[in-house]
Amino acid sequence: MSRSLPKVADAELAVLQLLWERGPSAVRQVADVLYPGGGPSEYATAHRLLERLEDKGYVRREKVQGVYVFRAAVDREVVLGQQLETLVERMCGGSLQPLLSTLVKSKRLSADELRELLDLVEKESRPKKSGK
Repeated sequence: MSRSLPKVADAELAVLQLLWERGPSAVRQVADVLYPGGGPSEYATAHRLLERLEDKGYVRREKVQGVYVFRAAVDREVVLGQQLETLVERMCGGSLQPLLSTLVKSKRLSADELRELLDLVEKESRPKKSGK
């Protein structure tokens, strides 16, 4: 994605996670999952979060049978990429190496996961062929 999206707050990210996992949802469905047993104020909070995400370009709404249904307008990978870029800038001075080293050491990747990661690094580091 060429444009940079605004920062997502933790509460907004929880709503996005729900939409990615469950698909398009009405405000009531979002409120019921985020705030089980909640009342009108929790419904209003879920509605505000969805509206903020819509204003930021992360979700879209459409009216279905008289009810507004919200759906994620941005893929999880796009948001993850932006979050990681921000983390790398703040914590690693823009270099991915410290982040990747820490992840590999602290997460105890399996041999298959390490091979997959190495294959990806190798594939991405090859010069790109021009379409001539």
